Amino acid sequence: MPERIHFDDQISRNKWKSFFLISIVFIVIVVLGYVISFAFSPDYFFSIMILSIIISIIYVLISYYNSDKIALASVGAKEAKRETHKQYYDVVEALTIASGLPMPTLYIMDSNQINAFASGRNPEHSVICITEGALDKLDRRELEGVLAHELGHVGSYDIRYMTLVAVMVGMIAIMSEIFLRSLRFRSSNEDRRGSIFVILGLVLAILAPIVVYLVQMAISRKREYVADASSVKFTRYPPGLIGALKKIKNENQTEKKIPKAVAPLFFANPFQELASTHPAIEKRIQALERM
Repeated sequence: MPERIHFDDQISRNKWKSFFLISIVFIVIVVLGYVISFAFSPDYFFSIMILSIIISIIYVLISYYNSDKIALASVGAKEAKRETHKQYYDVVEALTIASGLPMPTLYIMDSNQINAFASGRNPEHSVICITEGALDKLDRRELEGVLAHELGHVGSYDIRYMTLVAVMVGMIAIMSEIFLRSLRFRSSNEDRRGSIFVILGLVLAILAPIVVYLVQMAISRKREYVADASSVKFTRYPPGLIGALKKIKNENQTEKKIPKAVAPLFFANPFQELASTHPAIEKRIQALERM
């Protein structure tokens, strides 16, 4: 029989794994910057760093403060009314009492797929959106499990956390691009030692964005495990979320209305080809069955 795990241990374990993964991204930034500074000059390196930081922060901050509006508009969501979606409101209100989180603004998305997502820069400015398919196909305990999962994302400040990751990943992408474009202006009379670092920089500039993208996907998967464990913490009923995941597993349809850019926000991956943004459903069910 598999060893039982407590939901608090699962949350703590995956948060530490997320911290370890984000440390890898930071190390890649340092190593790439170190190599660039030797390939050219420290002054040139600092110029690249400052430009990369400014561009990535401006871009991400705009997205961060408007993350909920962007996500909701991209899927055509509409605000849910208490008169027509009473159970939806009742479940979320009960969960906010259990979790101690403020009431989010609730939205509905027109889709037959079982799915949901949360967004917003903090719990006070959070939104939850669920599909019509989820409201139709899930029983109350399953619906409670899914919505508690989304509140788990809100309570863990996952939008803020993933924004930090996005800034760091964006810095690496911009640093790599600037470095690669700068090679054409490098003098052919540079010393041999510098040329070695240029070659190392070239390899890193090509590989670093790929590596940090994979790390970003791994962080996203760990945050899903944290939200699953938070769902159990709020509901004290793992079978609810397990039942919802099993129903999703049995669905064969993919959602074509969802832009791929917002797919990582969703409770279940809307696209089979983007499975790396979420853990496999079987693994999520196995972890929940041990709680």
